[in-house]
Amino acid sequence: MATLIHTLADHSDDVNYCAFSSSCLATCSLDKTIRVYSLSNFAELPYSPLEGHTYAVHCCCFSPSGRVLASCSTDGTAALWDPRDGRRLAVLPQPGASPVRVCRFSPEAAYLLAGAADGSVVLWNVQSLKLYRSGKVKGGSLMACAFSPNGNFFVTGSSSGDLTIWDDKMRCLYNEKAHDLGVTCCDISSHPVSDSENGFKYFQMASCGQDNQIKLWLILFADFLGVQLKYKCTLNGHSAPVLACAFSCDGQMIVSGSVDKCVIIYETSTGNALHTLSRHTRYVTTCAFAPHSPLLATGSMDKTVHIWQLDLSQPCAGDAVEKESKMAVENWSEDDVSDWLCTQDLADFVGLFKINNIDGKELLNLTKESLANELKIDGYSYEREAMENWISNRRSSPMTNLPLHSLMLTPNRTLKMAISRWLETQQK
Repeated sequence: MATLIHTLADHSDDVNYCAFSSSCLATCSLDKTIRVYSLSNFAELPYSPLEGHTYAVHCCCFSPSGRVLASCSTDGTAALWDPRDGRRLAVLPQPGASPVRVCRFSPEAAYLLAGAADGSVVLWNVQSLKLYRSGKVKGGSLMACAFSPNGNFFVTGSSSGDLTIWDDKMRCLYNEKAHDLGVTCCDISSHPVSDSENGFKYFQMASCGQDNQIKLWLILFADFLGVQLKYKCTLNGHSAPVLACAFSCDGQMIVSGSVDKCVIIYETSTGNALHTLSRHTRYVTTCAFAPHSPLLATGSMDKTVHIWQLDLSQPCAGDAVEKESKMAVENWSEDDVSDWLCTQDLADFVGLFKINNIDGKELLNLTKESLANELKIDGYSYEREAMENWISNRRSSPMTNLPLHSLMLTPNRTLKMAISRWLETQQK
């Protein structure tokens, strides 16, 4: 369960990014400002907003300790700020003065990585405030970057669709065409994954792009093997370009935000969608998990940042199962599944599930596609009167024109609740 507990609406233009420290939330916007809020009560801190950039601020991030806040802008600079009092500590101009799209601290906060629209990648020494190394990707703007937890390498993503792995000496180690229409974001989990076959530790990475997809990767970094990048799987669910993705601090969840205005939370181990959040009214541009509390922040072109409280006490087991563990559900009989459907207000589906012999194992494997293709459930939502008129004359789907194997209509209570909430906001 994810519950909306607070909305921040102080920016006067699109929200581009949000980032947590252990005590603060920072947000940045096309309105040229960075705003900083206390996590104790979500009040804006007295020195906020931070002003100094002369054009849109695209990204912001805290150092691992939370003692320094970085931002970057179309004005061709990255800036360092003191989050205790809002003082600007330094201005770091990008070579060539190209708009800076992304910035990240290394795990030990020794370096700040800044990537720009001309493809330039720069490592700044945070202590000396001097340029340490620089590089450049070919044929695209830098749109994404992420450090490995050990700091041995970092990954950049470009508008040309490439993921590039670099070592800490700014040497290009590996390049992969990942998203045909361009990479928009990437993140590396802080928890490595063991490979039982050879004993190596892999880093999990998520990337997303203009192709509507989120891809999971495994990265192996070893001196004697070099770098290996292995494709793991694709997370589906969004119907439009995915603009943001991020791992939870324990690596067990991934959140994404999209042009389709939705936020989806996935279970990393299975790829199952746990929650879909649909409260933004325009493109979702950023999402981030808090490091030490069950909070999620999502920002949008609707100029707002939503703060969500996550209920982690009841882990999800599949696309539709929220409370029971996988092992328990796996042992369900067909009658157990029927009983569960009734508890979820889905009694209308009992007959259909029985005809298709859906037991616990089959239930865990159900996806939207299998519901449509195997159980022949249409999966779309319509006005009831219009759909009744339609099926009175024909037995095909209005969306796909494929035959309907069942004329049973099921209320979309989730959609009804969303419409009701929207109407309530319009009456205020």
